[in-house]
Amino acid sequence: MTLSNELWAANQDLAQACLEHPFVQGIGDGTLEQVKFAYYVGQDAFFLEAFARAYSIAAAKAPDWLGFTTFHNLANGVLEELRLHSGYASQWKVNLNSVKPGAATRRYTDFLLATAWGQDVGLTAAAMSPCMRLYAFLGEQLACNGIPNHQYGDWIRTYSSAEFQPLAQQLESLVDNYATSNSVVHSTYRYAMFCERDFFQAAWECLSN
Repeated sequence: MTLSNELWAANQDLAQACLEHPFVQGIGDGTLEQVKFAYYVGQDAFFLEAFARAYSIAAAKAPDWLGFTTFHNLANGVLEELRLHSGYASQWKVNLNSVKPGAATRRYTDFLLATAWGQDVGLTAAAMSPCMRLYAFLGEQLACNGIPNHQYGDWIRTYSSAEFQPLAQQLESLVDNYATSNSVVHSTYRYAMFCERDFFQAAWECLSN
């Protein structure tokens, strides 16, 4: 078993918790309140900007050309995702220029950027991989009976698409190439999974913030 598969398998409890979260289920069946999704769109755009920066930092630190180009390609994928968010933001009347990160968002982005600046590229890839693998998993699960025809169908279409899955696999290949199986890698990956769960929870609770 590859290290990336080992890490994903060790965190199935959190993957299922995210899938079963009422925010994600609300996206799946189209019943999620629009204000919650709008909050999420703004927070996710802020998060993705930090994610792209972390990819760029890791690219600069990559020990070989393959790692450098792969990290850069993944950063370009995030830029495409941000363009999608611009469309969402317009649709949901979210001003991305005025978004202030919530506590869960800031905790996640600070963790990713601190890891990218202070640690090696293997650990950085392990910190970033849960986001990509989890969203590919959620998209696949929510689309298992076909893309639903409701207001969140585009979200499901994006993360279940044939274009998104390979991005998750590219990042996992970086984990396998540069990280080693140890307690720090495992705890870093799991912390990122907790951050993902907390991100959904914060969006679910946004009306009470």
